[in-house]
Amino acid sequence: MTQQIKNVVLVHGAFADGSGWESVANILKNDGFKVSVVQHPETSYAEDQKYTKAAIDAMGGPVVLVGHSYGGSVITEAGNHPNVKALVYIAAFAFDAGESCASIEEGLPQASKAFKPDSNGNWWIEQAHFAADFAADIPPAESRFMALAQVPISTDAFTHKVTNPAWKTKRTFYMVAAEDRSINPQQERMMAKRAHAKTVEVNSSHVAYMSHPKEAAKLIEEAAETRTSASQ
Repeated sequence: MTQQIKNVVLVHGAFADGSGWESVANILKNDGFKVSVVQHPETSYAEDQKYTKAAIDAMGGPVVLVGHSYGGSVITEAGNHPNVKALVYIAAFAFDAGESCASIEEGLPQASKAFKPDSNGNWWIEQAHFAADFAADIPPAESRFMALAQVPISTDAFTHKVTNPAWKTKRTFYMVAAEDRSINPQQERMMAKRAHAKTVEVNSSHVAYMSHPKEAAKLIEEAAETRTSASQ
């Protein structure tokens, strides 16, 4: 016997904000889900955890927790919340203990060379390369505005090491973006396999949730189907 979790929390990644989830959120809402989009500031890993856990708490029941990119790092720890019943990674970091964004990308670098630090402890994507390296398959006007409105990620968030990966105890799903220039697709496949995730692959840039919202929503809805007898 199965039942469907009706609460979904969506967590954005670095250089973006929650508005990119709009199409996915609309599909989920039309299908009867209650959706929350976390607007965490990327100022520190601890702050991003706080915002995400608050959104989980506010749902008041079982949750499917979804992360894109750096949002995967966030959900890997926040997913230990007892109300989280499934994790969905969309072209996201699914870290093991002791890993960070920085360490993973050293091991198998991404194609983009446009990630640059500033003098304030933040990282940005150079605007001239943003569309090609981050959002190549959405309308150009949209990617150009994303470049202008990007949310920089703090060095603390970029280098923070995960200590207790929730995917080791929670049902896990993963969407690989095969044309990703911001996370190496080979790394995505490795992290998905390591997490024993149900995996789908789309021919997408890094923003797979924006260019393939139907496929992303379908995977999230699959994660929402859970056996009533399951321990989690």
